[in-house]
Amino acid sequence: MPLDPQVEAMRSQRETEKVPQLYTQTLAEARAADLASIQAAGGSLEQVHHVEDLVMEESGLPLRIYRPEGTDPLPTLVYFFGGGWTLGSIDTADGICRQLANAVPCQVITVGYRLAPENPFPTAVNDCHQAVQWIAAHAAELQVDPARIAVGGDSAGGNLAAATTLLARDSGPALAAQLLVYPNTLYGSDTASMRAGDDPFLFNRTSVDWYWGHYLKDPADGRNPLASPLLAESHADLPPALVITAEYDPLRDEGEFYAEKLYAAGVPTQLSRYDGMVHGFFAMSGVLDGGRKAIAEAAEFLQRTFADG
Repeated sequence: MPLDPQVEAMRSQRETEKVPQLYTQTLAEARAADLASIQAAGGSLEQVHHVEDLVMEESGLPLRIYRPEGTDPLPTLVYFFGGGWTLGSIDTADGICRQLANAVPCQVITVGYRLAPENPFPTAVNDCHQAVQWIAAHAAELQVDPARIAVGGDSAGGNLAAATTLLARDSGPALAAQLLVYPNTLYGSDTASMRAGDDPFLFNRTSVDWYWGHYLKDPADGRNPLASPLLAESHADLPPALVITAEYDPLRDEGEFYAEKLYAAGVPTQLSRYDGMVHGFFAMSGVLDGGRKAIAEAAEFLQRTFADG
């Protein structure tokens, strides 16, 4: 189908205003523009019963906790923000985390992993896995139900969530679910959606290359399954997954290939493509109906999975 009318209006506005692509800006400019764009498209922030910032004492990594009402150990989603491992922060995921905490309801903890190029691969993967291990180890004080911990993320955050499940399968903790929203899964992919992704006013294949170029110190690292989860030797024994993709996203095909890999390995997997949508729509629930629907689907998946745990 054609671009969703709401997406087309957004794209036309960008063209009219000649909004520069992030990859044409300095890192400082791109990081500031990314935050401003996400906050504008995310709409009004939902109120959550309790929001708290803390720092992991061992690593110094920041965390933000979103806790709905309730005092019992809570099912918990550990969420990794998007931004191509280069942009993004706890603040850019703030709207998503608030919505999911209320809608599931569950506790959501987002991780301030370190960014590239200052901290290239595998720093972000190790930060995310270490954070999940730390959260599980401190479950009692954080009101976390250790039997119901899920991981999730959008874009590069989806990549990090997938990589974290690979590490956790071998060295813990046990995970209840994975929420992968238009994830990067394969460095250097040459898919139909990647070849078609050339719109200068949307996230495109040049955007993808720009992010990978910052993340990988050596292109050979792209063959590592922790950078390209699609290349893992086995996808068996990973937690149940919801994979969300967008029709007009260069990453669409590799996300869907990953869902197929999980399903073939016996992992309960739900794949949901949003027709007419573009990369980033999950964070645009303030302006895109598709974003609101995807948040609701993610919440329903987590609610169902946590209930089964």
